[in-house]
Amino acid sequence: MKILEVTTPAQAKEFLEMAARLYKSEKNWIRPLDKDIEGLFHPETNKLYRQGAKAKRWLLYNESGQTIGRVAAFLHPKWKESQPTGGMGFFECIDDVKAAFLLFDTAKEWLESEGMEAMDGPVNFGERDKWWGLLVDGYTEPNYGMPWNFPYYQHFFESYGFQVYFKQFTYMRGVKDPVFDPKMEDRAKAIRKDPDFVFRQIKKSEIKDKAPEYFMQVYNKAWAKNMGKSLTLKETNLMFAKMAPIIDPRLIYFGFYKGEPVSFFINIPEINQLFKYVNGKMDLIGKLKFILHKTFNPPKKMLGLVFGVVPDFQGKGVESAMIMAYRDDIAFKSSFKYETLEMNWIGDFNPKMMRVCEQLNATIYKTHHTYRYLFDRTKPFERHKIFS
Repeated sequence: MKILEVTTPAQAKEFLEMAARLYKSEKNWIRPLDKDIEGLFHPETNKLYRQGAKAKRWLLYNESGQTIGRVAAFLHPKWKESQPTGGMGFFECIDDVKAAFLLFDTAKEWLESEGMEAMDGPVNFGERDKWWGLLVDGYTEPNYGMPWNFPYYQHFFESYGFQVYFKQFTYMRGVKDPVFDPKMEDRAKAIRKDPDFVFRQIKKSEIKDKAPEYFMQVYNKAWAKNMGKSLTLKETNLMFAKMAPIIDPRLIYFGFYKGEPVSFFINIPEINQLFKYVNGKMDLIGKLKFILHKTFNPPKKMLGLVFGVVPDFQGKGVESAMIMAYRDDIAFKSSFKYETLEMNWIGDFNPKMMRVCEQLNATIYKTHHTYRYLFDRTKPFERHKIFS
């Protein structure tokens, strides 16, 4: 076997195409958009490079010159841990443990040479919301940005010595399923009777200006401390602008107290149900296919992106009232055609969010593992801290 760093356009193309060949017989695999993957590895399209980040990619070939594996490794300047930690991801490999271990070794050796003491994987060269974690349960079609891999990958990671750093759950429930936790119903009643609280969907006229501002206010109070980063209005405006082609205003819901935003959830149509028809290519033909299916075969699945309640209102029933209001105002109407709701990326370090999903009578539908490998094998392993 021979491993080579990706340094040419032809090798970069092969980095994408080898995965398509590997999964060609897997009916549930959906090819990611080529531009989403390739764009991560160029300074022009990934701002992390301008912040000092580094990345390398490798291809693994057999004796006949056929590509049998790939891997990438990353240094992210914002990953601040008790020990310097790098990342490895975009791992693909035939069912051969020696090949897999060679790929892991290659990523490890480069990260060690850069002063790292551990590596997390499989992870993304960017934010956690995409390409993060190894699928270990729930081998159905992946949601957009979520990894899908062969079941035998779990054996590779755990045999090599990776340990579970945290688990990521995807919860699912039927949109019109009438069953909710009775305690949620009870907590919602008092809040919904209080005229100072208003719960409503976002208006079309608010998507460009007010919605990003509302979102930023709640997110920075509810999430910034745990995520280690506050959002600017510029960043939230960009986020909403990127979502604009797929936004359904009925899926974005806010709670207000005396006119100030205190809670929200943002859902989108699950766009992998459209991207699966374009084979990774958003060229002219791909765009036409996307528009055609969006118009005549729209997704029946809604995907939960993010949910938040400002700290002063947590544990007081606001989240319950918002959900019950949404049920009555929008979700249970006959004109609402979405059938299922999936809530992606619920970390097992976030018990509050897990409880919200359970109160919704949602069940765990898929599980991903994010692993950590300590280079010093005598050092004690610690899992991700639990959010309080």
